[in-house]
Amino acid sequence: MTTLLYTHPAFGAHEVPDGHVERQARYHAVEAALAGDDFAGLDRREAPRARAEAVERAHPRAFREAVERAAPDDGFARLDADTFMGPSSLEAALRAAGAGVAAVDALYAGEAKNAFVAARPPGHHAEPERAMGFCFFNSAAIAALHARAAHGARRVAVVDFDVHHGNGTEAAFWHDETAFYASSHEWPQYPGTGRESDRGATGNIANAPLPTGADGETFRRAWGERLLPALSDFSPDIIVVSAGFDAHRADPLGGLLLTEDDFAWITRELLGIARDKAGGRLVSLLEGGYDLDALARSVATHVKALMEG
Repeated sequence: MTTLLYTHPAFGAHEVPDGHVERQARYHAVEAALAGDDFAGLDRREAPRARAEAVERAHPRAFREAVERAAPDDGFARLDADTFMGPSSLEAALRAAGAGVAAVDALYAGEAKNAFVAARPPGHHAEPERAMGFCFFNSAAIAALHARAAHGARRVAVVDFDVHHGNGTEAAFWHDETAFYASSHEWPQYPGTGRESDRGATGNIANAPLPTGADGETFRRAWGERLLPALSDFSPDIIVVSAGFDAHRADPLGGLLLTEDDFAWITRELLGIARDKAGGRLVSLLEGGYDLDALARSVATHVKALMEG
């Protein structure tokens, strides 16, 4: 079976103010990187809109409705210091969440073993009742919780290698013993969460903060010695990946020194646990990555590993 790729023009239409790093060019760089002959075998699908009940598995109805009401007809609505909505942004955010849900459905239907969602805006900073950090809805948490609600998954996992800690996913899962979250991230760094001592109400959270300047060897050691064993011990029925590529050494927002080879390594390791524990089921969703060339190369490397896995 091939790898599924979810895209949509709305992801390239989501507007941000001039000079904002989470810009439309990010989506177009990823789209171009996955257009070559090496990716002809991808099963390309259009991202659908998430239904209200799917979004509300991670966010209260009142929050969802507030975000929808905030969407402007023109200009920008500002949801926090650096999170903006333009006229096309709500459509993009709903389709980003909907793509993760659709990918979960397809994997459980046996149509593929894994999928990549090339979406923007990102989602992992969106807390249950707060939009922040460029994020409106937490697409990774929504996808994982959909697997449980719609397909009977007993234990769901989100893993995150973005340079920033996924505070929103951690908050959504903190009290949920059947949901697991693991993250490596630069420390100190926005949003100031993700201490190693933060383990969730039931020990279902695993954080590996990395010092500024940490390289691939440090990254691989953190995952190999701590996070991957914890994920394997949790024995998830599906793995959802918050795939942020801003830990690349070229990224302007991060201070880690990873390369494409490090992203290929973690992808292969996660695929191995998915095969052993989750029937191969793995859904990856794009989070950060703000140097366009590094983002394009890193996504290409990640998707190639998914296709080979």
